[in-house]
Amino acid sequence: MTAETTGDVLKRLAGLHPRSIDLSLSRIERLLEALGRPQDRLPRVVHVAGTNGKGSVCAFLKAMCESAGERVHLYTSPHLVRFNERIELGGQPVDDERLFDALVRIEKANQGLPLTFFEATTAAAILLMAEDPADRVILEVGLGGKWDATNVIAHPDLTIITPVSLDHQDYLGDSLSGIAKEKAGILKTGSPAIIGPQDDEAMRAIQHAILSLDISDTQHDRDWRCWGEQGRMVYEEDSLVWDLPMPGLPGAHQIDNAGIAIAAARQIGLSEEAVRRGVTHVRWPARLQRLTKGPLAEMAEGAGAELWLDGGHNPAAGAMLARAMADLEARNPKPLVLVCGFSVSKDASGYLQHFSGLAREAVAVQFHSGREPARTVEDLRAVIRSCGINSATAPSLAGAIGTALKVRPAPRILVCGSLYLAGEALALSDGTTPQPTPG
Repeated sequence: MTAETTGDVLKRLAGLHPRSIDLSLSRIERLLEALGRPQDRLPRVVHVAGTNGKGSVCAFLKAMCESAGERVHLYTSPHLVRFNERIELGGQPVDDERLFDALVRIEKANQGLPLTFFEATTAAAILLMAEDPADRVILEVGLGGKWDATNVIAHPDLTIITPVSLDHQDYLGDSLSGIAKEKAGILKTGSPAIIGPQDDEAMRAIQHAILSLDISDTQHDRDWRCWGEQGRMVYEEDSLVWDLPMPGLPGAHQIDNAGIAIAAARQIGLSEEAVRRGVTHVRWPARLQRLTKGPLAEMAEGAGAELWLDGGHNPAAGAMLARAMADLEARNPKPLVLVCGFSVSKDASGYLQHFSGLAREAVAVQFHSGREPARTVEDLRAVIRSCGINSATAPSLAGAIGTALKVRPAPRILVCGSLYLAGEALALSDGTTPQPTPG
């Protein structure tokens, strides 16, 4: 008889998905109650919501905490290559044996009742983190905030809201104020909050939640600022100025993300030295990452090209990434060719319009490892053309890189549009196969 795997249990848990989802925490609260309320036994929790930059802010803050000597657990989603990446215990992805054991216990405690995949895996993460001693837990919201499965922590040590923009409109609606209100659902009376840069509409909604809950908050531009200057990063409060190295993650938008993490580090009492070390030692794959190893990178290098990777997938992410590519172009001119794939629910046009006049060509490709289906290459090619960018298609990621190398000499290639596509690129680089998300 073949031994059961983690993947088998994940598929069964995905099969418990309710026919229709009510916006409620009742399912995960019921499950956690059956498990003995592990959420009450977690170390100090930092809860992070927002649309863009959540993962990067989590990575910066984790690196700063670790530089201060803390042992940190981290929960993020989705994964890029292996599911284990979602649950880091003390800086390392959970091993297969412990993950399998936790998922089996989740399945047994749930007793076959309706449960979303994210609720099941969030419960597993909370259970594992509660049973492994650490100094701090950093929890990234999956989607929204108020009704997200991570929002079961009664008294987080700190909450953070990164920039809010339009995304997941099928779940969160088309109103920026409504989305911001949903994100602000993680705010708790008695827990201080860090608020990153926001559009006025989003800030009004967040500010309303802050006032109604009587929360102590620290806001970007009102209480702290962070910017780049002469190759350095400056973080400033009314009575404090830190001259810091530039972030270890490339792109001007990472200065904003680092600033949010620094404000959080200040709130939880980390030293300037811990911040200084953490901001440069941060690691976060598929966020404007230069690929330098593996078959795809070798193809590019052999043709005098650069190969970059980013998993951002909404219009705001497209705007930030286009600015980063324009900065690279100003410093080292190379023709930019996009290799892009998008989920069917994403606003590919809103994303790609920011590359009009910047990208010389875009090659449409379809990923195969996503929780939701990818746009077909012909559909995406039509979107690319509507944005005024020359287009081509390819049957595979390797084929798309080959096409990109043919359409322009020695280009700068950017693989973009989806974390699922980014995961497939990283898997190819490591000679592995990405683990699909079953639910």
